[in-house]
Amino acid sequence: MVVEELSLSQARRVALRAQGLDRPRRLPAGEPTLRHLMSVVDRTGLLQIDSVNVLARAHLMPTFSRVGPYDVGLIDRAAGRRPRRLVEAWAHEASYVPPSTWPLLGWQRRSWRDRWLGPEDGFARTHAAEVDEVRRAVREQGPVTARQVHERFATTHPHSGGGWWDWSVAKRALELLFFIGEVAVAGRTTSFERRYDLPERVLPSEVLAAPEPDEADAVRALVEIGARAHGVATAGCLADYFRMTTQRAEVAARELVDAGALVPVQVRGWGRPAYLHRDASLPRRATGRALLSPFDPLVFERRRLEELFGTRYRIEIYVPAHKRVHGYYVLPFLMGERIAARVDLKADRKERVLLVRSAHHEVHHDRRAPGTDEVAVSLAAELGLLAGWLGLDDVTVPDGAAGDLAPLLAARLADQG
Repeated sequence: MVVEELSLSQARRVALRAQGLDRPRRLPAGEPTLRHLMSVVDRTGLLQIDSVNVLARAHLMPTFSRVGPYDVGLIDRAAGRRPRRLVEAWAHEASYVPPSTWPLLGWQRRSWRDRWLGPEDGFARTHAAEVDEVRRAVREQGPVTARQVHERFATTHPHSGGGWWDWSVAKRALELLFFIGEVAVAGRTTSFERRYDLPERVLPSEVLAAPEPDEADAVRALVEIGARAHGVATAGCLADYFRMTTQRAEVAARELVDAGALVPVQVRGWGRPAYLHRDASLPRRATGRALLSPFDPLVFERRRLEELFGTRYRIEIYVPAHKRVHGYYVLPFLMGERIAARVDLKADRKERVLLVRSAHHEVHHDRRAPGTDEVAVSLAAELGLLAGWLGLDDVTVPDGAAGDLAPLLAARLADQG
């Protein structure tokens, strides 16, 4: 696709195609397989991890949004069994990435190593003995959780007065070693605790054997992964995807333009340069629908979301309840090429009900935008699919649920029976 300028509608459709969200799901005849999961990762480049579990953990939702109901055990198997198809890394925050991405993040690990192991008054120096014992515990007992490490040393170094050992030291030491690459994550427990082990017992041998690229090559490769996942993006979008500086992303983007991997374009209304990935394609229409986790790659970068879709979105988890506008755990609802609504959801597992605590219609001054009733019908169907995947029996809009869309959504859910 050779273009010099994209309209906002075209840019939206390019972005949705790149993310696999531009068309209705093609639900497989049987349950989705590991191949379906990895096809999502191939598109997105990563799955962000977050511990909030009011609905479903963050890394589980993007695959549902793109594939539909699937066995979440697929991710546990991909990240917790050899040969691993996914490994944990600090990418876009904590994330699952393909093992091939691990070496590309080596420059970050080296930077953290220099920053944290050097200062005389830093944790690694002031707690050098404890960090060494944690290394030994991982080597001898791995995979091991922070709780297990704490229990081991709480016995050998009982707490007295200020204490030689406590929970924060155990956890900080393990996280330090994880950040700098001395330990890796072999999987998660049922309570979502990391299980730490040596990299050589986690990563595929071919990944460990390959030399780590230098910083410039690695950054360029990461920027291309982000560019492919975006379809079309600014340097700021590309920098955000793997949490690097905009300057690094700009240099890499220019180099990728020279290499033919990116094409400079203008997107009407953006007012700053953008880049189109050479593999990007422009569908004639976008007809998919999906509930998007607050940690979905499509909504990572809030400025991009607002400029593409006209939706100003904020995660309000850490906002005091009386100051929240839309709710605690709010998911944008994508319909076609528009964010058509946003809903605050909670999985009430005890009562086996998906609670819709608020539902707001997203108004767009565009004759092609779906109307309120059309949105309510489509959203009701999507909520029913989500509830079934979560093992819940019903979707409920409680009396007093906030938002202009709530009453109509309740009626359409009742129509579904």
